[in-house]
Amino acid sequence: MNVPRLVIAAPSSGSGKTTVATGLMAAFAGRGLAVSPHKVGPDYIDPGYHTLATGRPGRNLDAYLCGAELVAPLFAHGARGCDLAVVEGVMGLYDGAAGRGELASTAQAAKLLRAPVVLVVDASSQSRSVAALVHGFASWDPQVRIGGVILNKVGSRRHEALLREALEEAGMPVLGVLGRAERLSVPSRHLGLVPVAERRRDAVDAVAAMADQVRAGCDLDALLALARSAPALAEEAWDPAGAMAACGGLVAGAGRVAVAAGAAFTFSYAEHTELLAAAGAEVVPFDPLRDEALPEGTRGLVVGGGFPEVYASELSANEGLRGSVAALARSGAPVAAECAGLLYLARSLDGLPMCGVLDAEARMSGRLTLGYREAVAVGDSVLAAAGTRVRGHEFHRTVLEPGAGAAPAWGMHQPERRVEGFVQDGVHASYLHTHAASAPGMVRRFVEGCTG
Repeated sequence: MNVPRLVIAAPSSGSGKTTVATGLMAAFAGRGLAVSPHKVGPDYIDPGYHTLATGRPGRNLDAYLCGAELVAPLFAHGARGCDLAVVEGVMGLYDGAAGRGELASTAQAAKLLRAPVVLVVDASSQSRSVAALVHGFASWDPQVRIGGVILNKVGSRRHEALLREALEEAGMPVLGVLGRAERLSVPSRHLGLVPVAERRRDAVDAVAAMADQVRAGCDLDALLALARSAPALAEEAWDPAGAMAACGGLVAGAGRVAVAAGAAFTFSYAEHTELLAAAGAEVVPFDPLRDEALPEGTRGLVVGGGFPEVYASELSANEGLRGSVAALARSGAPVAAECAGLLYLARSLDGLPMCGVLDAEARMSGRLTLGYREAVAVGDSVLAAAGTRVRGHEFHRTVLEPGAGAAPAWGMHQPERRVEGFVQDGVHASYLHTHAASAPGMVRRFVEGCTG
């Protein structure tokens, strides 16, 4: 597979990666190119902006969640048929899973994809020192090819001239210069940027402004030429049907699976619904903020991550849907809930009634729980047989009391040992986010429960 590609990285978080990556995606799409958007790491929010910029699903590339061997195949799956792929990095270029070396870093992804890197540098408080900074990043790992720099937050023409002079001495091409632009700020809150689904019109305007700034300040032709210098990838594209065939194939008689969507439940990976469909399920999205009942004929329910705490009053007021969810759970039908879904199934969230499927109370807290996790299934469930090992991540500012039921979902092994989540009847509910491409067998097991 030979898809032109760029990795957009930075020395640290806050340098402007998201603005540049999203702006490049939109600018190239505006030229009529089919642009494939990707994000290194587990983040759900940035890919929403990427989707808005390109009209294609934003896809994550995470070597911790899926294994290094799946990074290139998943990339190829998303980029199939495209003219260009833009990959937004995570944190600093060489930052990855804590204590695991380069694992899950942008640098590792760039090497696995054999893609040139464009380094976005916040130049607001430096001039000639920028050359030393860039030289250090370019020479740290000879297998990482930094093909050029985009200077961000440049204060004046004189400032730009000093930066260019220094980088010319270092032999590093300057592929773009962006000034300070307050209008490009995207609102954020306790878990990062506000998702696209919550601010659709404003998000469209923000992406258009990013594209305008990138178009005006960057050499798009030089960037495209750099992308086209990437060699062909030898890895075959990941395929949901092939992944499902490898763990048992199509499930005969699979029924309708309702998947929570809308502004309150925006955290999902595109491969999950693709695998549900590949297993034979009819996937039907619904919006818990608007729909008063589950889709007719629902045999299984998936409630992923998002921001139920922001919409707690609206979710609570939708008594019809809460009753429909509770009734489905009581029937023993498969219900898989991650993080936000866990809170929605609880008895209450910040004192407001939720679905009451789980005998637990949820509330906001001042502490951010964030990080990769290793876990093992404590017992058999609709998702996994006892002893099944998975990798996932947690990302929340809420707490649940109690944090585990009589039959916990997972035994956590990193960063500390504990049990977490709930398994009861057909319900599997947990704070742990997983990537379905790393465990298609769990998707098939879930769909098997949606027959009859």
